[in-house]
Amino acid sequence: MSVEAGPENRAQQSLGTAAARNLATTTKSAPQMQEITSRWLLRMLPWVQVQGGTYRVNRRLSYSVGDGRITFVQTGERVAVIPAELGELPALRDFDDETVLGELANRCEQRDFAAGEVIATAGDVADRVYLLAHGRVEKVGTGPYGDETALGFLADGAHFGERALVSGEAAWECTYRATTGCTVLILSRADVLNLAERSETLRDHLAAVSALPEQRTNNYGEAAIDLSAGHVGEAVIPHTYVDYEGAPREYELSVAQTVLKVHSRVADLYNQPMNQTEQQLRLTVEALRERQEHELINNREFGLLTNCDYGQRLQPHDGVPSPDDMDELLSRRRGNKLFLAHPRAIAAFGRECNKRGLVPESVEVAGNHVPAWRGVPIFPCNKIPVSDARTTSIICMRTGEAEQGVIGLQQSGIPDEIEPSLSVRFMGIDEQAIISYLVTAYYSAAILVPDALGVLENVEVSRWR
Repeated sequence: MSVEAGPENRAQQSLGTAAARNLATTTKSAPQMQEITSRWLLRMLPWVQVQGGTYRVNRRLSYSVGDGRITFVQTGERVAVIPAELGELPALRDFDDETVLGELANRCEQRDFAAGEVIATAGDVADRVYLLAHGRVEKVGTGPYGDETALGFLADGAHFGERALVSGEAAWECTYRATTGCTVLILSRADVLNLAERSETLRDHLAAVSALPEQRTNNYGEAAIDLSAGHVGEAVIPHTYVDYEGAPREYELSVAQTVLKVHSRVADLYNQPMNQTEQQLRLTVEALRERQEHELINNREFGLLTNCDYGQRLQPHDGVPSPDDMDELLSRRRGNKLFLAHPRAIAAFGRECNKRGLVPESVEVAGNHVPAWRGVPIFPCNKIPVSDARTTSIICMRTGEAEQGVIGLQQSGIPDEIEPSLSVRFMGIDEQAIISYLVTAYYSAAILVPDALGVLENVEVSRWR
């Protein structure tokens, strides 16, 4: 009986694919890179040409009141204020006696408040300064019918009650209530006056601050311009002038650099179908641009997060980014052009909209449909950090030099430029036949007026209930 040969027993009748591949040309992709993002910040910022590498922001004179953040150090459960940080208090601004500041820091008493506990009550005598090391505090006022009304929130690094240092008749204008567990350092007026009796420098400084005449300012802290309106007859018209800041801030262009190295043998022999040097340079430039966007967000000198004015930093009412918080952020400035948020913050905002039955609209930007709120696009940016506590920030800004907004700074026309303000310079070939190229990008960012930029801080991104 004959047995029919199965597929496994048949002789091969044609060339196999494994052998055929030896004669075939492989179709290849260009080198891929996961680090590349949309980089919306670089695309949406108006870039201003800066000659001489420096941009000076001239502003109308403002009277600084010391509304900066205070930094603390923690050792176990013990929290202490850095002495020099007490200079952020208005009454101690420009006071530089480190010994006295150290004694004031040592006199700060640490106290913990539970959620819901009142820290200070409206109308009571304000005889102490509170330094908020950790937690969130709600400012509560009285509405027109005697009901409570929320006036805002304070978070880590804030302070309140500064008037107690220079006035014994100061009273709390609103109630301060902890909405989370809070760690607070308390500096009493009695301790300050006790130390001033023994320190001539502190006593003279506080006396000089108390004797300063009250400066006439507008709602933004700028020196007032005297005007007359609605008068009739031969009224005396006031004389005035517009004063400028004596020492305006200057932004120097920052730099990001790297040296790209390519072996001459690789550059000579392995350039088909793609040029090796071009691909190496393309990926290097992508990484450089990613670092540039990171610096524009996080750099301590010019980054948006660290240079946002203290008065433009908001806290979410319930921790999560709600539509109410986004509305509050929008209301702080005119002509809002864009939001910038971590993708997880955008998802958290979407969840809050879903809970309320709201559907955020979308707008078309450069051929892309981008989520928006009140017509302002919300662009994703993974350079905005998410903390270990799963909190992040949402940025809202007005852009453009004509709008007194946020602008990017660059200097195009530099030698060996391949993109605006980005150059690639040939550095030579060493004794090991390695070709070197210096890749350089120059950039910075400037906030022309404080209300051009606002930040919603401590936004929770991991709450699902």
